[in-house]
Parts: sequence; C-alpha cells; structure tokens
Amino acid sequence: MGKIVTFGEVMLRLAPPDFLRFRQSTFLESTFGGGEVNVAVSCDNYGLDVSFVTRLPKNDITDWCIATLKSYGVNTNNIVYGGDRVGIYFVETGAVSRGSKVIYDRANSAISEIKPGMIDWDKVFDGVTWFHWTGITPAISQGAADVCLEGIKAANAKGITVSCDINYRKNLWKYGKSAEEVMPDLVAGTDIILGNEEDAEKVFGIHPEGVDVTSGHVEGAAYESVGKQMMAKFPRAKKVIITLRGSVSASHNSWSGVLWDGSTLFQAPTYQITHIVDRVGGGDSFMGGLIYGLNNYTEDDQKALDFAVAASCLKHTIKGDFNQVTVEEVEKLMGGDASGRVAR
Repeated sequence: MGKIVTFGEVMLRLAPPDFLRFRQSTFLESTFGGGEVNVAVSCDNYGLDVSFVTRLPKNDITDWCIATLKSYGVNTNNIVYGGDRVGIYFVETGAVSRGSKVIYDRANSAISEIKPGMIDWDKVFDGVTWFHWTGITPAISQGAADVCLEGIKAANAKGITVSCDINYRKNLWKYGKSAEEVMPDLVAGTDIILGNEEDAEKVFGIHPEGVDVTSGHVEGAAYESVGKQMMAKFPRAKKVIITLRGSVSASHNSWSGVLWDGSTLFQAPTYQITHIVDRVGGGDSFMGGLIYGLNNYTEDDQKALDFAVAASCLKHTIKGDFNQVTVEEVEKLMGGDASGRVAR
C-alpha cells in the first residue's frame, strides 16, 4: 500500500505519576501526544509508511518532540515551522469511581495560528493513499479548520482515501464557531467515519434509541441506525464505525465496536478491561488499528474491525498517549489469548 498522512496538533503531555492527583505530585511525567499523532505512531507500529503533518515553533521543545516522533519511525519531513509555542495538556489518571481529568493549555499554539497556503498539500500527498484527520483540529481555531478542509479537498482531488474520527471535545470550540456549523463540510469529504457512542449525537443530532452509556453495557446492534443516518447525511462515506465503551468505573470498561458498510453491520467481540492503566488515546489506537486492518484485510471488514478493537483494548494497558503494540500481539488477542502469560 502507499503512504499514510495524518494532520493535527501534537502536544506536550504532563501527568502525575501512577494514579496521583495533581495536588499530591511533586513532579509531572512528560511525554507527547495528540489525536492524529497517536494514530501515526500506531500505524508505524504495524509497519505502515506514515507521515505526520503539523505546525510547530522553532525551539528546543520542538526539537525534543521531533526526536521523539522519529524514534517511533514517524516521518516528520512535512512539518511546517512558525509560531511561538507548543500546546500542552495535563492529565490526571482516575481510578475506580474517580474519573480521569484533562486540562488543556493550548491557546495560541503554533497550529492554532496556521492559515491556508502554509502547507504544500501537493507535496505532502505525493505517493499517499490515505489521509486522516480528527474533529479536534477544526475545534482549535478557524485557521486550523480552514487548513483541515484544504487538506481534505486536496486529498479528494487526488483520489486519496480520507478518514476521520469525529472526536467531539466541547471544551475546545471557543473561537465563535460550533462543531455543528463546521464539521459537516469536512465530513462531507470523508470516506471512513469513526466516532464513539456519543459523537454522532452531539455533533449531528444522530442517535440510537434506548442507549445508556453509563450503564456499563452498550448494545452494538442499536448503532445500525446511526450508520444508516450518517451515510444518508454524508453520501461519500463508505464505512461508518462506532467504538462502544461501557463505563462500569474509571478502572473497568467494556470495549467493543461496530462497522456499517452500507448493507451489513459487523460487530466485534466485547472485551472486559478490568484494570485500566491509561485510557487516553484509546480511540486513536482504534483508528490506527482500523487503518491497518482495512489496508491489510482488504476483503474482510470483520477482521479489520476485530483488529482495531483488540489493538485498542491493549492500549488501555499502556501508559501515555501512544499505543506500543505489535501486529503479533494484537492478533494473539484476536485469537482468544487474553491470559497475559509471560512470553519466554
């Protein structure tokens, strides 16, 4: 297959160690993360040729970030430079009945000040077959939304498959536009649409009947109607995928997914994740697994979906935004081995 490109913001992630609260910690662990860069790292895990595109300032934090991404094998050659700061986010990991907490410090970041014309999409898309974006990017600023749309249109013109994760974050839409106003034009140019069990309702008013995501159990069959409504609204879409998370507690979630291809609803097995190490990046790891699955199990949507769910199940056991698992580890879980026995 050809190359994959993801576009969005990479941030410095600062977090208390273990399950400490902010007020308890005397230091913060530093890593990097962000929706689209998390997908890029996942794709590279599976041996795919992936490039991450963003805008960053010229400073030592950026050098550190670029070195980190290169260490994972992600191509950074198409990153553009400008602006004054790298965005930051703080995360406090929850446990049992205490949920995790995320605080953003990304105002006036370099990518929030991006404008159309700053990225040479013709150059970026040379030899590319897949372009991925998320709803986080157009939430950052009008400029980021405009550039995201610019990239989608350029990809459409070249016949590149476009995927998105709706990834609704209400606290990010602060520049005078709402997701309901901005997202339809972007999703209209998208072939593969991913969302969680609430995204379609919050952004497009599309919802399944009788679903309570706080009950600890989410019924996959109820989401066939969501797939049908999304495809009716966005005729370009070839597949609509919903991740299904049932929240028993912050430490125990059920995890699955469904895929609607226009005629058939595929349902993945449901995993009980009874000890979550870090759920941040779970949806991104699903998307990375889905991109691998759809490109490698080309005639088997069930297997592609199963790979995505298993990959993201494993991500919940890994600290940090990035999923760091291999194809072999994912396929082992897909095969039914969830024992966690030591490999010697």
